Amino acid sequence: MERIEQIFAFINKKAEEFERSSKSTYLEGVLTTLRGVLDGEFQFPVEAATKEETRKAIQLAILKGMRESSQPNHQMTPDSLGLLITYFVEQFYEEKLQNGMISILDPALGTGNLMFTIMNQLDGKILAAGVEVDELLIQLASEIAELIEQPIELYHQDALRPLLIEPADLVVCDLPVGYYPNDEVAKDYELCAKNEMSYAHHLYIEQSLRYTKEGGYLIFLIPATLFESGQAEMLHKFLKKHAWIQAVIQLPENIFKSKQHEKSLFILQKKSDQLRPPKEVLLAKVPNMSNKQALSLFFEKIRMWKENNLSK
Repeated sequence: MERIEQIFAFINKKAEEFERSSKSTYLEGVLTTLRGVLDGEFQFPVEAATKEETRKAIQLAILKGMRESSQPNHQMTPDSLGLLITYFVEQFYEEKLQNGMISILDPALGTGNLMFTIMNQLDGKILAAGVEVDELLIQLASEIAELIEQPIELYHQDALRPLLIEPADLVVCDLPVGYYPNDEVAKDYELCAKNEMSYAHHLYIEQSLRYTKEGGYLIFLIPATLFESGQAEMLHKFLKKHAWIQAVIQLPENIFKSKQHEKSLFILQKKSDQLRPPKEVLLAKVPNMSNKQALSLFFEKIRMWKENNLSK
């Protein structure tokens, strides 16, 4: 923890100096600091920091900047959820990870915290690609990737437009929630709403399925109210046609700011003629993550479900 605090304190001090001297935002100051470290202009005050310590220290600085920012799209997926998603990745791709690598796409990358959490846990096993429309966020993701030495292909564009990306084994995404403003682009989607603006989070699910291999998995962080909206019936029909629902996991309320921010894990598998659907959908609730006994029972439930549903 000490090394994390020292690296954060260094980034924080430099970012505040840049913020004052150049009238930039704190987040832009963080970006300038990271670039300075990579260019050899500055040096972190600790040696031999791990990739995970470096990621966590940078994350603390970015979180501070996001709290000061009024940008609604400047949000970060918490580490606890990144680690939980990593656990599911390991369950679904256990054999493939033992013998090789898997490709992962995040179509709403942000600063890459979710992706880099997974990559650090499964070091050297991930071929990563990320798409992000916000220029500052993708620049931060690029510098972080270089500092923690995690290779990733980055695409700066609207992820709902056509992508020059090969289908991935797995998609992970903390879905951007809200209406999608470009009706012309939305017309290319089955989930385009007829008499109102389309939901961006619905379109992201459809786009993600387009860029997932047959039989591949998709792990989404979804708003807890996903299936309560007026467009929910259309989403149900679409999913029934293209995917198998593998799991819906309710997350602990205490990790979210308020009830309206609550999210769940939603796990799909893209349909394949060579595979069969699950015998049962995993419905579970993650207990308070500080309760080790309850967490142990939760993971045991997942292992039993995997044994009964994912066997070949």
